[in-house]
Amino acid sequence: MGSGAIRRRLALGLAVLTASGLLAVAAPADAHAAAHCPGRKVRTLPFSTGSVVVYKRGGYVCAVTLAAKPGAKRKMSVSVRARGGRPVVDEGRYRHHAGPVTVHAGRRCVWVKGRVGGGSVSSGWILC
Repeated sequence: MGSGAIRRRLALGLAVLTASGLLAVAAPADAHAAAHCPGRKVRTLPFSTGSVVVYKRGGYVCAVTLAAKPGAKRKMSVSVRARGGRPVVDEGRYRHHAGPVTVHAGRRCVWVKGRVGGGSVSSGWILC
C-alpha cells in the first residue's frame, strides 16, 4: 500500500471521527431519546426543567421525558394516553430521563404529559 493510500485512509478515518463527535455534541438529548423510542420524532414539548420527545411508528406512540440538566436524581415522569384508553405512566426518581412509554393509538389522538422536578408540560389532545 502506497503512502497516498495510507493518507487517504487516515483522512477518511479522521473525517468519520470528527463527524460522529459533532453529531454527539449537536443533539445529545434527541439522540438519547431516539435510542429508546423507535419511529420518527413528531413532537418536542419543551418546559422549564426539561422536554418530552414524542415518536410515532405505525399505530404506536412513544414518549420520553428528558431533563434539561441531568445529574442529581429527582422526581420525573412521562405518560401517554390514547383517547378512550388509560394512560401508560413511568414515574420515579431519575438522573437523565423517564420512560420510554408506548401506547397503541391507531389513528386516535393522544395526550402526553411530562414532569422534571417542579416543571411540567401537558400537551392536550395531539396527533389527531
